[in-house]
Amino acid sequence: MSDRPAGAVAPIGAASMVGTPTNGVLTATATSPATSGQGAASPNAVRQLATAPLAPRARFFPALAAVYRAQLSRARVSRIPLLFVATFQSVGIMILMRGVVDGGSEARAVVAGSSVLVVAFVALNLLAQYFGQLRASGGLDHYATLPVPPASVVLGAAAAYASFTLPGTLVTAVFGSVLFGLPMGGLWILAAVVPLAGAALAGLGAALGLLAPRQELATLAGQLGMSAALLLGVLPPERMPDVIVWARDLLPSTYGVEAFARTFEPHPDWAAVLLDLGVCAGVGVLSLAVATWAYRRAAVR
Repeated sequence: MSDRPAGAVAPIGAASMVGTPTNGVLTATATSPATSGQGAASPNAVRQLATAPLAPRARFFPALAAVYRAQLSRARVSRIPLLFVATFQSVGIMILMRGVVDGGSEARAVVAGSSVLVVAFVALNLLAQYFGQLRASGGLDHYATLPVPPASVVLGAAAAYASFTLPGTLVTAVFGSVLFGLPMGGLWILAAVVPLAGAALAGLGAALGLLAPRQELATLAGQLGMSAALLLGVLPPERMPDVIVWARDLLPSTYGVEAFARTFEPHPDWAAVLLDLGVCAGVGVLSLAVATWAYRRAAVR
């Protein structure tokens, strides 16, 4: 039990430390209880003890690499099921379409659409579910406390999920080419189609998951988006009404499908291929920017 009488105040030597952030600089000052309630503090009671800058924010690319590695290791345990489900679904669709499509432009559309559908399943559907679950469970608070740019979080997660799609897309494209008798000399274009279409669809999926008010709605939005990629990307546009063709032009993955389908032609129009890839890249930048804005909005609510 203290011998100090009630109401006694501590000496100035027992001053407490108070940190005050000012313009990004943490200023540490000492305040003495002895000056409390006695008007202006004397120079000996309140003085500046230290001035130290706060730790700088992490740079974009190192933060992106760190988030990518963390997400990749997290999703590694589910890699085989994801690849199997996405690839098996696309292969099954091509087998069904083989009964009604013989060849020509329709066969090229079916193979290209089924291959890009693997990307849509992972980058759009699963990423929408992931960010919806992350928002509902409060997992965004973890990333919000890290000194990393919001764009690196969205891009890192999107790139990690899209990384699983390349093997399944390649297997689907090879199987479809053999099934419909298409040339395989242009399959190298998948090295550009997968990341560009993946970026566009991943940005859309992340935005849907972050903007959905409930986790169930995020899952529903992801499923609907993948269904749109299935119906509008796999079915030949020649057999669709004009309204469906216009809706098809609004889907980001359509331009990746068109670029891939052109490589099956005897003499591909490479200028048109580059134009489709450019549109896909532009949509990818826009959708990832929207996803970054949605992340900031969801992280502060």
